[in-house]
Amino acid sequence: MTDFSAWIGREVRASDRLDESFAQRWLSTFDLATPDQAIMPQGVHFALCTPDAATGALGDDGHPARDTSDDSFLPPFPMPRRMWASSTIEFCAPIAIGSQIERTSTVASIKEKEGSTGTLAFVNVDHETIANGYLSVRETQTLVYRDAAEKDAPFSPPAPSDGRFDPAQWDATRTLRPSPALLFRYSALTFNTHRIHYDAPYARDVERYRGLVVHGPLTASALLQLTARELGGNRVRRFEFRGVSPAIADEELHLAMRATDGGYELGAFASDGRQITKANASV
Repeated sequence: MTDFSAWIGREVRASDRLDESFAQRWLSTFDLATPDQAIMPQGVHFALCTPDAATGALGDDGHPARDTSDDSFLPPFPMPRRMWASSTIEFCAPIAIGSQIERTSTVASIKEKEGSTGTLAFVNVDHETIANGYLSVRETQTLVYRDAAEKDAPFSPPAPSDGRFDPAQWDATRTLRPSPALLFRYSALTFNTHRIHYDAPYARDVERYRGLVVHGPLTASALLQLTARELGGNRVRRFEFRGVSPAIADEELHLAMRATDGGYELGAFASDGRQITKANASV
């Protein structure tokens, strides 16, 4: 395995402004009304201070290309497939429309290991988001890099089975069907050009997904919106989510939430009960 320890501690800083037009585009993407007191829903930070690599600097998958230069924030792993595996988030203060945003991102750790499907590389990135001079969100994001899929590999996820999601096991549920239009809008909001979200032939033939893949933070944002519906807006203090299986566009996505001794358990499920996302929250 290559030594990528030189990348640990690398840092990038970005700035943004959550103006009224951006706020309305974000709210419209999720079919949400303009909030009272101009306080945005939790999850909007995923779409702020996004990477702004030039189009000519993108790799084959649509992500910014990585190399050995000092300007390359993430290591140039030979594994071409990348996914947002999980995040641990602390919400410290709400973000208001009109806020000036500053974000510092730091490579915290890098680990490689051999798995059943080949070499895996895990990168933890720490993000601190400041709104109008106050710490708003602290997040540790885990990225996973994987080997290329075989050309004849089975599609992921498998076709739906005869099972069914059981809402009776949960205190609150919501069902949505993420359309390609929703995925396109979310990619635009987050300046995310990963082709699995909008290029169906690429998703199917190169990365061997059964269809367009729903963004992990899109699903996480929908789960946060479920907590807001049940508990009130901006109530979550700590939120963790982890991708378990891909969600596919134009297929039912069941969001669920139930109280636990220490807070709330949340999850996203396909129509046949296959779990897509695991999450928990405390308020």
